[in-house]
Order: sequence, then structure tokens, then C-alpha cells
Amino acid sequence: MLTRIDHIGIACFDLDATVEFYRATYGFEVEHSEVNEEQGVREAMLRISGTDDGGASYLQLLEATREDSAVGKWLAKNGEGVHHIAFGTGDVDTDSADIRGKGVRVLYDEPRRGTSGSRITFLHPKDCHGVLTELVTSAPGAHSAGEEA
Repeated sequence: MLTRIDHIGIACFDLDATVEFYRATYGFEVEHSEVNEEQGVREAMLRISGTDDGGASYLQLLEATREDSAVGKWLAKNGEGVHHIAFGTGDVDTDSADIRGKGVRVLYDEPRRGTSGSRITFLHPKDCHGVLTELVTSAPGAHSAGEEA
């Protein structure tokens, strides 16, 4: 069962400048940052709020480290902006199988590693009214939030 909006992924050209904008404008601070070589991104997770289920909501800022990464290609085509929405779930395997059974294309056969060891998969935007949608199961003991597609 999907439990919350885990994060909104925002693609940007300059991660440091974008982090500074959200810090100076809204007071959001970076809770976690990392480079995901497999996905070709450098990212920062900015915590927005906590939720009743113990998770939290975040902004995930994504800067491409390679032009051929999904975010690099997206930035070249679309420029900066909202890249995806992610929903938190206690069981990404079960929920993605259930959603696949309803005719929605799931982009990964098996969930992959996301931010802070989370498990993630994506749903095809053409099956989700134009919105790239991520499903995220947080790693035990870690904050929630996934990665880019």
C-alpha cells in the first residue's frame, strides 16, 4: 500500500546553486547527499516534513554527472524542473507487481538500489498520465527517498 508522497525529484544543472536557492528561500536543509554512479547523478535530499507513518517528505535535487544518464538526457530535452514524483511503500516488490497486474508498465524487472540503500522502481509516464512515478521502500533505519530513473 502506498503510504505517502516520499519525494518530488527536481532535475537541475547546478546542484550547489539549487540547494542554496532552497536553503535561502525556504529554509530547507540537506539531510543527505550522495553520488549514484549507476544512475549517473549527484543528488541532495532536502527534508520538508515528517509523516504519521514515521517517514518524511523530501525534495530530491538531481544533477547529471553524465550526459547519457536519464537525468542528463531529460535536462537536455526539457531543462530544469520537476522530473518525477515518488510514493513511499512498505513493500516495493508487492506494490509494483500489483500495479503491473493493472496494466501499468513497470520500468525495472527487479527493484534497484536508491538513495541511502532504499529499493526503488519506476512506472512508465505514458501509463501514468504523463508523470514519471517512482515507488520507494526505505532501507531499515534509513530516511526515505529514492533516486532518479
